[in-house]
Amino acid sequence: MPASKALKLRINKYISHYTKYSRREADELIKNGEVKNNKTTINDLSYHVKEGDKIFVKNRPIEKRTEVTVIVYNKPKGVLVTKKDDRGRATIYHKLSGKYRHFIPVGRLDYASEGLLILTDTPKVAQILMESDLPRTYNIKIDTPLTPAMEQAMREGLELEDASSGAHEKSKITSMSFAPFEGYEVRSIGKSFTKLRVIISEGKNRELRRFFAHFEAKVLDLKRVAYGGIELNNLPTNKTRYFTRKEYDDLHKFIKAYEKEKRT
Repeated sequence: MPASKALKLRINKYISHYTKYSRREADELIKNGEVKNNKTTINDLSYHVKEGDKIFVKNRPIEKRTEVTVIVYNKPKGVLVTKKDDRGRATIYHKLSGKYRHFIPVGRLDYASEGLLILTDTPKVAQILMESDLPRTYNIKIDTPLTPAMEQAMREGLELEDASSGAHEKSKITSMSFAPFEGYEVRSIGKSFTKLRVIISEGKNRELRRFFAHFEAKVLDLKRVAYGGIELNNLPTNKTRYFTRKEYDDLHKFIKAYEKEKRT
């Protein structure tokens, strides 16, 4: 993936990535004529920032960072992965230190889910990781015993025309295709629950909740414990850590290989 394409972001997303403003706030700034490319005011909300553009917000230039910083965050339950919520609910940016205000989450964990969330200050890194098929590992608990039908679907995949069960009530996504799980392990089974560790390579909207809801099973607990080679380990809830040197080295190698594959 050439760098210019990776950086060609919609203007509100670009502002959100590099400043304290949310996308919604960026839209308001554009409507109010407070966003410029060089000396030209940007009025088009669909404008995409190109290589060579110099964006100003309130006459202050947006400085793009060249060094990559990545953190691991153990997201608590009851917190949204967004900059602002119109219902006033807590977001990760209420919990995180202010110095991470401009960091971009790699994918999302829903309000009731917890665990490993990667954030970075570099849009290109976030985009590549989100587009990748790196395995995501989750510990989950469902409110029914595991059935042969569930196991078959985990092994073979599943196509649903109606995947609305388990979805957020306002979700516009109805049908969904579930790839075979990369792996799964039954950790314990009771009369009214099953604890599993599952590995998937996609990050679709409430994917695991929709998957098990098809079998009339509710996901009671969902915790992401690994993303690619990055593991949560003993990081306490609501705490962060920086990538280790090895994790940075692995990340740069992965990005280099990813871009080479895209070019060819």
